[in-house]
Amino acid sequence: MNLQQLRYVHEVARRGLNVSEAADALFTSQPGVSKQIRQLESELGIEIFTRHGKRLVAVTEPGRAVLAIAERVLRDLDNLQQVGDEFANEAVGRLSIATTHTQARYVLPDVIRRFMQRYPQVKLELHQGNPRQVCEMVLDGSADIAIATEAIAEYDELVMLPCYQWNRCVVATPRHPILQAAPLTLEAIARYPLITYDDAFTGRGQINKAFLGRGLKPKVVLTAIDSDVIKKYVEMDLGIGILARMAYDPAEDRRLGMVDAAHLFESSTTRIGLRRRAWLRAYVYAFIEGFAPHLSRRMVETALAGGGTDPGL
Repeated sequence: MNLQQLRYVHEVARRGLNVSEAADALFTSQPGVSKQIRQLESELGIEIFTRHGKRLVAVTEPGRAVLAIAERVLRDLDNLQQVGDEFANEAVGRLSIATTHTQARYVLPDVIRRFMQRYPQVKLELHQGNPRQVCEMVLDGSADIAIATEAIAEYDELVMLPCYQWNRCVVATPRHPILQAAPLTLEAIARYPLITYDDAFTGRGQINKAFLGRGLKPKVVLTAIDSDVIKKYVEMDLGIGILARMAYDPAEDRRLGMVDAAHLFESSTTRIGLRRRAWLRAYVYAFIEGFAPHLSRRMVETALAGGGTDPGL
């Protein structure tokens, strides 16, 4: 039994049992991967995968246990490498952040600028996706940090650290009557075609909950995965928009009017997600504290060690 075999079974499982894709990702041959998996199964005396001919079609019950152990071993190996890197090159390395468009476009730029000024030799990678994709990137090791509003709480394998709360606004063309509504109500919003976020994004659940609570069914004519797209179609007067308040900038969005809607919707909380028991480089703690100043290194370390997942805002 060797680490290479554990890497092979882990990667095959990650790739949906596609041995060819796993081999490409590992820069080796498909027959070589299949041979190593067979050898591991022979040494353990079990089948890790169910086969139909030469094709892998499922993970067996003992295979699930093997994969769980393999994942822990490989993560610990990665932690060992991180420890070595930390003491050999304290301010040199890589930081991979997975987040949504709204966070990347409207919240992170200043945080990233300050971080890069402080750590010029750290290569920063920014990956965008929907909240579940963002979480999966951290779980499969392709990202160090997840930043999102939804989904993080749904993953037991992630430590959840609340960062800040935010709410929404309504945007429309400057002469639209919704901007003159006093007070702004859900009933007034529901009279007009609505453009807002896709169900998987940026607090859409809170929007749906608010209308449902008043027995209203708004006419959603278009959904999008980012705020810029919503604003563009609102500018075209195809409807009014509900978007994150942070996404409206009076200087940049001169073609739109805005009215605050925080009194209509529950606040949403943006969180950071980290793999449980992950060993983080010093500059990762520095980035987290730069993004959410209340999250000190000691607080994050306590959460990672299992001493609580909700340090509070």
